[in-house]
Amino acid sequence: MDDDVRTLAFDIGGTRLKAALLDHDGRLIGAPVRTNTPHPGGPDVVIPLLIDLARQLDRFDRISIGFPGVVRAGTILTAPNLGTDAWRGTKLTERLSQGLGKPARALNDGSVQGLGVIRGQGVEVCITLGTGMGFALFRDGRLAPHLEMGQHPVRSDTSYDHYVGNAALSSVGHKRWNKRVQRVIGYLATLTNYDTLYIGGGNAKSIRFNLPARVQIVSNQAGLTGGVKLWDALPEADFAA
Repeated sequence: MDDDVRTLAFDIGGTRLKAALLDHDGRLIGAPVRTNTPHPGGPDVVIPLLIDLARQLDRFDRISIGFPGVVRAGTILTAPNLGTDAWRGTKLTERLSQGLGKPARALNDGSVQGLGVIRGQGVEVCITLGTGMGFALFRDGRLAPHLEMGQHPVRSDTSYDHYVGNAALSSVGHKRWNKRVQRVIGYLATLTNYDTLYIGGGNAKSIRFNLPARVQIVSNQAGLTGGVKLWDALPEADFAA
């Protein structure tokens, strides 16, 4: 690998759009740039904003994108917190590659966050607490097929997104929200039998209880820094149509 290769990493969230440059080891080169995610936030609004963010940064050789939904071969299938109807069928990597003149790869944002923190040992789970709840599952460093855990019901008609997402934190308050997060950790322990659970996302800082063994809070910057792994740790076939 070329030690001088630079990756432009995008972290597309329901609240913020972020971009940063990474060196060949995935370290940040300078500070990220960001802007608020518009609502409604369809592709014809968000993609030009991403291109504007990229133009605030220095040179890069390739592009990595973390997107809050299901992504297959660079095409968006779902976007629960941005608007699935607007995004479905959007060829995100193709449009950003054309707009910025460099090759692009995209994965679900929870998967990118996980790639930025896992150690590659045993069963590792990463969740992100932000607008909704992102999820990624790994075994011995290998990314499992994406599961939209945030859209799965946690009780009756309530999804994980609605149970521990940002709207829930605002509506039920920190005390009740923390109890919900504790329950979610227990549910995920039963569901996955993880060896390690990582918790990232902007609302991880709102956790106020002692974490169980094998659970740790990680930097939200992993949603950017994990972007280098899309090129250096995953096979090209993972991004092919």
